[in-house]
This record gives sequence, C-alpha cells and structure tokens, in this order.
Amino acid sequence: MKTGIDAISFDVANIHLPIKTLAVARNIEPDKLEKGLGLIKMTFPDAHQDAVVFGANALTKLIIDNKIDLKEISRIYVGTESGIDSSKPIASYLISLMEQKFGEDSLSECDVVDFTFACIGGVDALQNCLDFVKLNPNKKAIVVTSDFAKYDLNSGGEYTQGAGAVAMLITADPKIIAFDDNWATSTKGVFDFFKPYRTISKEEITKNANNDSWFDNLEAEIEIHKDQPVFDGQYSNQCYMDRTRNAYFSFKKLKNTTETLYNTWHSIVMHLPYSFQGRRMLSEIYALDSAEKIIADDIAPADYQTKIKEVAKSDDYRSFVTEKLQPAELASSLIGNLYTGSIFMGLLSTLAHFYDTNTAISGTKFGFLAYGSGSKSKVFEGTIQPEWKFALENVKLFENLAESVEIDFNTYESLHKKEQKQSVRTPKNEWVLDRIEKEIPILIGARYYKWVD
Repeated sequence: MKTGIDAISFDVANIHLPIKTLAVARNIEPDKLEKGLGLIKMTFPDAHQDAVVFGANALTKLIIDNKIDLKEISRIYVGTESGIDSSKPIASYLISLMEQKFGEDSLSECDVVDFTFACIGGVDALQNCLDFVKLNPNKKAIVVTSDFAKYDLNSGGEYTQGAGAVAMLITADPKIIAFDDNWATSTKGVFDFFKPYRTISKEEITKNANNDSWFDNLEAEIEIHKDQPVFDGQYSNQCYMDRTRNAYFSFKKLKNTTETLYNTWHSIVMHLPYSFQGRRMLSEIYALDSAEKIIADDIAPADYQTKIKEVAKSDDYRSFVTEKLQPAELASSLIGNLYTGSIFMGLLSTLAHFYDTNTAISGTKFGFLAYGSGSKSKVFEGTIQPEWKFALENVKLFENLAESVEIDFNTYESLHKKEQKQSVRTPKNEWVLDRIEKEIPILIGARYYKWVD
C-alpha cells in the first residue's frame, strides 16, 4: 500500500522587500546576496499576520480547493518553531478557526498537536502521519507547517527572512507523491541555532531594589522571549553538512546499495534557509558518493576542504545543481526562509516548475535531505504519482508569488519593530489576527482571529 501527499496548498506573506533594497540599506554588495546566495525577494508578515494566520490560510485553501470532508480527517499535525504560546499549540487554534468557518464540532474528534525541532519539525509531523495512515489506510491526516523566520536588524541572518505556511493532505494511494518506507536519521545535541528564554533583572527595569510586583510579575527576574534566534552561522552550516552527510550514508545502508544514490533521484529537495544553501551543503556528499572517486581515501585532512571547494566550482557539479536542485530553489529566491515549511516549499517549487514547463515526471524518484538545528537530519525518498499534475491544477504557485506587494525599507523596519499597526494591504478572503485580549484577567494574551471576505 502506498502512502504520501495527496494534495498540497500554501500561503506566504503577500508583501516583500526586494533584496537589493535591503543590501543597499545595509551597505552590502547586492550581487553577494542575489548571485551569491540566490536571494531576490524577502517576504515579511503584514500587521494582521502571524504563524496562525499563515497556517489557517494554507489549511483553508487545502480544504476548499480539494473539497475535503472534514469528517474524514483524523489528525492535523503542525510543524513549527514560531509558536505563540508555551502551552496552547498552533494546531488547537487551527481547529477552532476551521470550525468557525466550516461548522461547529466538524473537527471535534480530530487529534491535533505541534511538532517542534527547528526546521525539521514539519518532516517529523509528516513521518508520524504517514505511519498513522499505514496503520489506518481508510483514514486521512493533514500536516501544516507554518513559520516566520525573523532575525535581528543588521544581523547576519536578516536577509534570509521569510514567512508562510504549507499544508498537505496525507492519504493512502496519494495523487502527488508516495514515500518509501526507509527513513535515515542523524542526531546530535548542539547549540548552532536556538531561541532561549532570556532574563533581565526587575531592578534593572524598574530601578527599584524591593522586588515589587511589576505587571503581575512577582519574580526578581523578567523572562523575555524573542522570535529572533541566537545562532552561529558558520557552525550551523557545518552541523547541517555533518548531520546530512551522516543521514545520507545511513540511508544508503538502509537501501543496501553501493551505487551513487543521488543519481537515482530525478530531483533533490533540501532544507533551504536561503536559496543556494542546498547546493553549498551537498558538494561534500556529491564528492564522497561519486563513482569516479573524487576524494581519495588517503587524502590529508588539510587538503579535504580544499578539494570540496574545487568540486563545488566544477562544471560537472554546476550541471548537477542545475538539473537536480535548481527547481526547488526557484520559490525560495522569491520568498525567503520558511523554517519547517522550507523543504515542502522546495517540493512545491519543483512540482510547479515541472507543471509550468510541461515536464513528464511520473514514476521518477525525488530525494529529500531535511535538516533542523539543534540538530537533526532525515533523508528519505518518494515516487511521483501519475495524477500529480491533476493535483497541482489549482495551486498556481508562481502566479501567486508574482502578485506580492513591494514595500519600502522604512515600512519594513517599522513592521519589524512592531511600530506599524496598520496593514500594508487590505486583507481579502483570508484570516487575520483580530485582537489580543489585554483586560480580562483570565484571558490575558488570548489571541482572536476572524475571516475577512
């Protein structure tokens, strides 16, 4: 029995800052970002948007476009690292909003939960739902990935920001892609990228040494949560390479094959914090698994990295990138980082590219190399199904991305600092964050959303 993705939809922030505008404002050579990293546009949430809004919009599109009967959905699992509450999951908000739109109690027997492991949480949710459908082939599940990749102003990650969601219907006998049973994992607990709780003393804020109550905080230290991470870019890249390399060769062992694995994949889909990240990370695997023995077994450690850099610049590797990786990069260039949704947007980008170019891919295998900081990689593969084009008819990825509204640099900074309360564009046929409760004691911080026709 086959299990996999039967339908897919997405939602991304409908406003963007051109990367060239950001580069000029930050005194960065634009070509370094555009040609070096593959960045063209950076999407950013409007004043009425957050991770719940993106997830709800993607899920609503999935339900409407595919005429899904909610009574058939047994679980909605969310991958995210943009949670808005330390207890209440985004998935519970999604249930509430879907019932608000499609009928009270229409999902009352549906299981929901969030998966959090940096950028790989959505893959974890997918694997879990695939296992569920294998055990219950008559039931269906939905995976939603929703994130806002926000970095500090003037930081090394600022130009990789992005925001949006991807929603996928997981079933038996899927129309789009069926995943194989082999999944390889490589895990190591590290601090390459994380979002810690930070503290500041109350005395430092209030200038009062008596530890008096301050906005109902009785503790002497005030906890601060920031959407922006603490990260070490170079170390994170190395962790990405190490975990992915180990998972890749573990996957070869699971498949019990000695052939060059990546040659068996028509396309390769990777986690893309920025568009060209995958091609930079894959050059080592390309060299190590090559039938031509590009790297000798007795190569000196000092020469190893030099050789990898040579491989990355070779004509053969560049042709390989164009053929197998570039289709997944196209959407990333126009959106930015989607964290948990990045690898699935890469899949959608690849499918949309082949749909628009009328390329026959039924029966071909796609390879997936997922990564999440902290850190973990999973490698798996799937086969494109005969009805994939039918399932892509209503998605229209690149047509939708072309309608994004450009903002200027001042508007971008105002939104980033949460100074701007008015939306850049008027919401239409979408969910919006309506209000956050600030007065009723037993509901302080509760977030309320509404659908705008």
